[in-house]
Amino acid sequence: MPDEKITAPSVTQAKGHRKLAVITAYDAGQAALAEAAGADILLVGDSLGMVVLGLPDTVSVTMDQMVHHCRAVARGASKALVVADMPFLSYQAEVQQAVRNAGRLLQEGRAQAVKIEGGREVAPQARAIAAAGIPVMGHLGLTPQHVAALGGYKVQATSAQAARRLVGDAHALADAGCFALVLECVPAPVAGLVTGSVPIPTIGIGAGPDCDGQVLVFHDLLGLYGGFKPRFVKQYADLGSQAREALGRFTQEVRAGTFPDREHSFDMNPGELDRLLSGLEEA
Repeated sequence: MPDEKITAPSVTQAKGHRKLAVITAYDAGQAALAEAAGADILLVGDSLGMVVLGLPDTVSVTMDQMVHHCRAVARGASKALVVADMPFLSYQAEVQQAVRNAGRLLQEGRAQAVKIEGGREVAPQARAIAAAGIPVMGHLGLTPQHVAALGGYKVQATSAQAARRLVGDAHALADAGCFALVLECVPAPVAGLVTGSVPIPTIGIGAGPDCDGQVLVFHDLLGLYGGFKPRFVKQYADLGSQAREALGRFTQEVRAGTFPDREHSFDMNPGELDRLLSGLEEA
């Protein structure tokens, strides 16, 4: 990560010069860890519905929940760009609704940019949000908010026709003013074609090595989420197993009476203890 504060314009300017590292974050502690590790962008993803709130999908996440978690992430970040997902139905219905809700994520949530899912059909919303002075990141390919329409979590743009449409969508979003674009679960050659043809950076997740950056979910890359693990996830640590083992030792020591011991307890001044005990005896 550069020494200066990352901004939406500096992200766009990074294209062709350096790869961008993006990590999701959902609270201040995660934000601080990811930023210290060098993340350029902290994405407050609606994936929090699954990995934090225990929901079955992302479509149940609300604006109030996104605002709450954005505020927490913003407190833990100082240099990384904080980007907030706009949740399902917070922008699709009408352009003015999209602008108002994007504004909430900045004004109340303290995010510095927002992300929306979809192609040319949401270009008017992207254009209006950007015109209001709010940086917008696009998201194409597998768009989790549309999983019901897509028929599940499947690789997208696998046919020539679908790939051509995705390329057209990418250009539509770039023309609408998006500063960057997430490509999720698309064939690597298609992602490479998009990356080479649009003037804004592409951030890949399951989209091969030719994107301008990569993003992974915090819990996935650290082994903290026990649910479905997509093929594109590389797990860099197994903190889930370590956490379970440590928590198990704690519960065992509590039941055995070996925790806390003297090392983890506080003493009292002997004179004060004597006065306490004698006072109790007199009473």
